[in-house]
Amino acid sequence: MNALEKIITSAPAVIVAGHYGAGKTNVAVALALAAKKAGRGVVIADLDIVNPYFRTADAKEMLEAAGVRTLIPEFANSNVDIPALPPTVSALFSSDDMAVVDVGGDDGAVALGVYRAAIKARGYEMLCVVNACRPMTETPEDAVELAREAESLSGLRFTAVVNNSNLGAETTREVIERSEPFALRVAEMLGVPLAFTSYLRSAFDGEPRVEGALLPMDNATKQLF
Repeated sequence: MNALEKIITSAPAVIVAGHYGAGKTNVAVALALAAKKAGRGVVIADLDIVNPYFRTADAKEMLEAAGVRTLIPEFANSNVDIPALPPTVSALFSSDDMAVVDVGGDDGAVALGVYRAAIKARGYEMLCVVNACRPMTETPEDAVELAREAESLSGLRFTAVVNNSNLGAETTREVIERSEPFALRVAEMLGVPLAFTSYLRSAFDGEPRVEGALLPMDNATKQLF
């Protein structure tokens, strides 16, 4: 069983974090759907409380249709952008269901830290989603610096790296294949494994050729242009 399969089938909680624009929401939604398909009870929580455009709330209907419970900020997908977490988030980590948490930005990491005692007691995987094609994470050192900041703010440690490198609609198979050494270096510097590489099915036909596990995804975020 590879790292991706272990996360899907046995992780009690999966926290998906990383720099802005890395693609955390697509990864979180794909993992939640994969775990549900594997027969697990799944609840997904959106702690992306500062970004009104790319958040798990966009996929609420799809997730609930698949049987995944959702905990979404009260004002998500409205014109009111107020950091407000559902009160039920506090009970998330005492549930028997697999908890998937989509964390956005520094404020999201701070909010995550409020629950760190419960998260540690429950047991967790915290995935550092990296995108080698994004500004501010163009080198492994940049990505590691931001990851350490998220750890400091949340009081939690990353347990694995996810390579979600892409160029949006311009992503090619080669872009993803060339990015694997970048993600492996980030993992090495953090002292954790590279769990898997994720990619959008709509980007190209076939699969990228990488050494590790692959998580194909469908786009779950709002398209602005």
